[in-house]
Parts: sequence; structure tokens; C-alpha cells
Amino acid sequence: MGLDATAALLQRLLAWGLMPLWLLAGFGDWLCHRAQRIEDSAGTRESLLHWLMLLEMGSALAAALLLELNAGVLALLLVLCAAHELTTWWDLRFAYPRRRIPPVEQWFHALQFSLPWVGFVSLALIHRGQAAALLGRGEAADWTFRLKAQPLPLEYVWAVAVAGTLLVALPFAEETLRCRRAAVKAAQRSRLREAVRAAR
Repeated sequence: MGLDATAALLQRLLAWGLMPLWLLAGFGDWLCHRAQRIEDSAGTRESLLHWLMLLEMGSALAAALLLELNAGVLALLLVLCAAHELTTWWDLRFAYPRRRIPPVEQWFHALQFSLPWVGFVSLALIHRGQAAALLGRGEAADWTFRLKAQPLPLEYVWAVAVAGTLLVALPFAEETLRCRRAAVKAAQRSRLREAVRAAR
């Protein structure tokens, strides 16, 4: 199989394999958080860390879908993947002492850790000339951010956007609202207990 055929195969695997699996892993992670009732343990702070990770990976996804994949965009994707890794470590350091993380949730986490790197490496292989240019080898590095000269099918981009909204963004918005409501109720109960103690 030639390099162009390999690149075409990788593109299909990214579009129809990695992308759906990644979105479903995000939805599965939300289901685990809901089952664990994180609003009663790690609460809003953990939910906000989830939003930080969504912002990092959402930005990477938008760049990969819309921008010409040159050295500049590959470097951006590398930075965002590394930032996501650090935020994930921060999230787990925060959550682990406060709640149980069952095996099924750890499995979803493993997918969420690994798939962005699989995607990055695959894109680097597809655009190997500009990936090599990042290391100062081969062709000149192109650092400009611009829209793809040959855009992806609009139907596919919209399908990813809608699926990401339904499977990831809206569920995690519900999680944050659930955590905020629980925090307000906990604060109200605490004030009521203090008022009762003061009245005695």
C-alpha cells in the first residue's frame, strides 16, 4: 500500500472510526458521572474541569476539521493535546480523594486519554511533510492559520457539530447545572443548621 493509499485509509478511520468512538466515550463518561452523583461529592469544581477539557479538545477538533493542516495547526494540536493531558491529571487528582471512580469509568477515561493522541499521530502521518517540517526537516514549515483549500464535506462537519452538542456539550451542561443546584441546596441546609443552633 502506497503512502497516499495509507493516508486515505487513515482519513476514513479518523472520520468514521475514531470520531464516533471519541464522542460516545464522552457520553459514556457523563453517564458514569451521573450514576456516581458527582454533585454530592466532587461537585461543581470537577464539572468545571470537565468543561476545561471540553474546551481544549473542542478547539482541537474545530482546528482539525476547518483549518489547513500545516505545521502551525499541527503544533497547535500538539499543545492542545498536551494541555488536555495535564488537565486530565488535575481532574483525577481532584476527584480521586472525593469519590469512587469505577472500572467502567476508567475504561472511558482510557479512551478519552488515548484517542486524541491517536488522532494527532494519524494527522501527522497524513500530513507528514509539514509534520517533518516541525522538526526542521524536509519542506519549509507553514505556520499560517487558514481555512482548508479543499474543505471537508459540509454535511460531515455539521454531523460532527450536532453529535458533539447532543452527546457531549448538552450532557455536561446538565451536569454543571446539577452540581450548582446541589451546591445551593447544601448551602441552604448549612445555613438552616446554623440558624437552629443559634436559636437554641
